[in-house]
Amino acid sequence: MGILIVDDSKESRDLLKTFLKGAGYKDIITAASAQEAFEALGLKGEEHRHGVTFRVILLDVVMPEMNGIEACRIIREDAHLADTPVIMVTAVGEQDSLNQAFEAGATDYITKPVSKVELLARVRSVLRLYQEMERRKVREKELIETLKQLSEANRVLTQLSAQDGLTGLANRRHFDENFSAEWRRAMRDRQPLSVVMADIDHFKLYNDHYGHQGGDDCLRQVAAIIGQVVRRPGDIAARYGGEEFVLVLPDTPLEGGIKIAEEVAAAVRTLKLPHEKSPVVPYVTLSMGVACMVPDRSKEMKELIERADRALYAAKRQGRNRVKAAEDHSGIN
Repeated sequence: MGILIVDDSKESRDLLKTFLKGAGYKDIITAASAQEAFEALGLKGEEHRHGVTFRVILLDVVMPEMNGIEACRIIREDAHLADTPVIMVTAVGEQDSLNQAFEAGATDYITKPVSKVELLARVRSVLRLYQEMERRKVREKELIETLKQLSEANRVLTQLSAQDGLTGLANRRHFDENFSAEWRRAMRDRQPLSVVMADIDHFKLYNDHYGHQGGDDCLRQVAAIIGQVVRRPGDIAARYGGEEFVLVLPDTPLEGGIKIAEEVAAAVRTLKLPHEKSPVVPYVTLSMGVACMVPDRSKEMKELIERADRALYAAKRQGRNRVKAAEDHSGIN
């Protein structure tokens, strides 16, 4: 725990050093001027000469070339020394300068001639203050780190709460919340909102033949394809339930919704995931229904979902492995 004594009087420096060493303090460095002090502290581009971390600086007020008040101000401007206690050493007749010293950042003061009892009491006091400040910094740093960890944990939890655990797409809860928000936004902006409902063809036959693990793998691969195609900011791709998926496409007219649905269906067909029991083709395919509305107060959200759902079932009735648009186009932009 280094102590720096700065005084142009050798007699004063030696006296202070003797008192401090007698009290068991070690690593006591002395400087005869502000410049020597700056060199000892490693300030102003000077090389740190002593390799000592100073915990207290005893600084004489009156010195040639640069007085203690200006030196204190310069010390305080250094980020590494901003909290290091500075005790001003002043003669009785110099106490008018103390206000300036405290404004420059001094922590405390002692008067000359220096009393050993007072010196040691002041040093112990500022050291306790410094140690408490250091402990507080550590606690604040730990608190900031804890808050960062909590923030990250909350972010992950929020993401997980919105994510389907099997497929990685948005879950039904996230879909419900965000579809409602997109509906209101489309109503406010008077923009088209498209919804695509998608179903894996004959998924029960797939599960029966390949087992539930195989079925889960199939769902994950189809979901990955959907996630690759539906990448626009604001679009929502969610697992609606079982083998059914839903896409919400803001600011998208019916033609745009059909195009996205066809891209997804084609990408799944290209995957050529075997489905030996499918009466359609011997690999996994999708049936998809598309609907679009420009929301207004005369319509309800469920109408758009119902239209897309009816279009999906029409695609199934017509042989599956296809995209079908809703037949009722009223309100479509």
